[in-house]
Amino acid sequence: MSEKKIRIGMVAGEISGDILGAGLIKELKKRYPNARFEGIGGPLMIKEGFKSHVPMERLSVMGLVEVLGRLFELIGIRRRIKKYFLDNPPDVFIGIDAPDFTLGLEESLRKSGIKTAHYVSPSVWAWRQKRVFKIARAVDLMLTLFPFEARFYKDHNVPVAFVGHPLADMIPLEPSQGKARERLGLMLTPLGASQNIVALLPGSRSGEIHYLGEIFIEAAKLVLAQNADAKFLLPYVNSERKEQIEDIIQRLGPDLPITLIQGQSRDVMAASNVILLASGTATLEAMLLKRPMVVAYRMSAITFFIMKRLMKAPYISLPNLLANKALVPELIQAQASPNNLAKSLLQRLKKDENSEALNAQYIKIHESLKQDASDKAATAVARLIDAK
Repeated sequence: MSEKKIRIGMVAGEISGDILGAGLIKELKKRYPNARFEGIGGPLMIKEGFKSHVPMERLSVMGLVEVLGRLFELIGIRRRIKKYFLDNPPDVFIGIDAPDFTLGLEESLRKSGIKTAHYVSPSVWAWRQKRVFKIARAVDLMLTLFPFEARFYKDHNVPVAFVGHPLADMIPLEPSQGKARERLGLMLTPLGASQNIVALLPGSRSGEIHYLGEIFIEAAKLVLAQNADAKFLLPYVNSERKEQIEDIIQRLGPDLPITLIQGQSRDVMAASNVILLASGTATLEAMLLKRPMVVAYRMSAITFFIMKRLMKAPYISLPNLLANKALVPELIQAQASPNNLAKSLLQRLKKDENSEALNAQYIKIHESLKQDASDKAATAVARLIDAK
């Protein structure tokens, strides 16, 4: 423990980054009780004493084309944050994910002599691999969540620490479906004993719900037509997303047996028998919860055209990337039709001999990621701070 009065700059761009940032702040405070934390962060980071100069949601934008509508605002935010930290240099600056926003910021700060770290590797191993040279200029330390990422950076001589994933530390190896249903209050209803609960997670952003919300509801209707006992749970992050989802349900499935739940997405997934979800961090969470899943993603035609030509990795979902094989179905763009989604969901509602094999694969990956990530990340950052 050090009594030094240090300042740590941080920028997180979305909910997953807020979770990581909060865990890191908590562990860093154990090492530096007098530390101050500021920059851009979300409610979990703020709860740990972080001062956010800009609401985090202003950075949450999906897709290459979609960014263009907010480009000038994002440039302005980054310019103001950069000026602030150049005028008030922190002992270290940590960018958390959001690489298109944070890497350029880190590079500018590092050139001025400020130590920099980046938490959560960009997918340089999957597409735009030449970004590794910019990363080498931008960071003194890369903190990776997955072991294959650390190998990539070592091969390119970038200082790196594999820290594991905090979600693997938070979620037990054998999560309880029954307890999740209790926490959601489902045990007091007929849903408590149901073997036909489908969790729908079209994403937490407006753009994701725009592209996936309608096809998820249409798929749910097709599932219900084939399985009359099916029930649906859909978590939402805030009132704006709830209104967006309710509008879709009212137009396409007003009689659908669906329950909207504010937050609690982890319990919703844990309580379910199968999950339909957007590609992203939630796929890792679903795997750690040991649930069968169907992964879908849609984006604008122009964004898809560009991404398809830049992608190097064979998969988009984290379970498949970590296993290096197709553990879970991925339905992208035109393949993500209501018919295809419903067919895959119905197959996974029927337990078979493949269920145990899938669960064993999930556990193996979970154990590899369970590294006490926040503690390891804080230790690596502390070494960077204290290095001369």
